[in-house]
Amino acid sequence: MTTERDDLVETLRERRAFLRTTLEGVSDAQAGQRSTVSELCLGGIVKHLADTEDAWAAFITGGAPAMDAKSAAQVDWRARFRMEPDDTVASVLAQYDQVAARVDALILGLPDLDASHPLPEAPWFPRDKSWTARRVVLHLIGETAQHSGHADILRESIDGAKTMG
Repeated sequence: MTTERDDLVETLRERRAFLRTTLEGVSDAQAGQRSTVSELCLGGIVKHLADTEDAWAAFITGGAPAMDAKSAAQVDWRARFRMEPDDTVASVLAQYDQVAARVDALILGLPDLDASHPLPEAPWFPRDKSWTARRVVLHLIGETAQHSGHADILRESIDGAKTMG
């Protein structure tokens, strides 16, 4: 018998696995290649998702101030969306795996999924709204699924490979 936390973590892990599959066999150069008019690249998506999980984990434990502090620590925000000269597929995936392990442990160890914090002030968040830890995990699942789809499109435009089919 599984708990709600187990189900949430398993679902998040499944979505992460789709992303990892999309990067199988990709060279470091391909991971940094922009195949659309946007700044998105495969490696940048992985870096963005690691940053996103890290920031939301901070939110779960410390609310908006902790999340804001995490975001402020990213000095070069644009570099977090592209492959930098020292980045490799292996290094960005390793960072993602480290963050994912911490986030999974946090979710599984939470005393209460209903604990909530007010959302940070930002144009993309509704005013005067709070999210529970459960809502944050559901958001991470959606964010990971959405960006995995983006990654699949980028990969297909680079070399024709498809994650599914």
